[in-house]
Amino acid sequence: MSNAFFVVWRESLEAFLIAGILYAWLQANDASGKGRRALFGGLAAGAGLALLLGWALLTVQDELTGEALEIFQTATLFVAAGLITQMVLWMRKHGRQMKARLHAELSTAAERSGYLGVAVVAALAVAREGAETVIFLYGLAQGGEMQALAFGALAGFAGAGLTAWLAARSLARLNIGLLLRLSSILLLVLASALLISGIDRLIGAGWLPALLDPVWDTSLLIDDTTKGGKLIADFFGYRARPALSSLLVWAAYWGIVLIAWRKTRHG
Repeated sequence: MSNAFFVVWRESLEAFLIAGILYAWLQANDASGKGRRALFGGLAAGAGLALLLGWALLTVQDELTGEALEIFQTATLFVAAGLITQMVLWMRKHGRQMKARLHAELSTAAERSGYLGVAVVAALAVAREGAETVIFLYGLAQGGEMQALAFGALAGFAGAGLTAWLAARSLARLNIGLLLRLSSILLLVLASALLISGIDRLIGAGWLPALLDPVWDTSLLIDDTTKGGKLIADFFGYRARPALSSLLVWAAYWGIVLIAWRKTRHG
């Protein structure tokens, strides 16, 4: 539940901020109000595209059985981990220019295609965030209870709306930049956990050698089969009895991320 809350909160917050930037531009540049109506239509279309992706994922899963289903679900974990990592690094490099870029895209769309262009920009912006959220949640669903996952997702969406509203009203003097930076680090931690879950599946299916299993045993300190231990395992990728392959992949992931993080510092 906590993972779903955090993922949906982070992604929905970005979507709310994007919608706010677009709305503010239209308020200043669209006296007729038609552009704002096109904006709302585009936002709805973007949300619809994200839901369509979710339906497609569930449909594909229902059509698969046995080893094919295992491959599909495992691949989803890797895709989710990769998308989270790519999104965080991209936002670190381009986040400061997001407002200017959206304004430029909106100006170009309004000039070329009128209100339809405004709707398309809004739809694509929200669909990107929504599609990522769908894939992230599908990855999380591989190891969680659906009821808790759904509750966490709804709570995350509500929390993102409240956060964006507080920031817009300047209440509590929320520092959105700091929130996004801290949440980016936590998202990378979650991505590494999804990656390790995928590696565990590969080892369990015999598709990847464990090399040495286990490397150590810390179950007396924190047992990852207990409720509290599983929470830590799901979010941080902790394993009480890790295989050497998992440790090597985890170390390689963070090595690559740290190098990429340093390279995007001045982006």
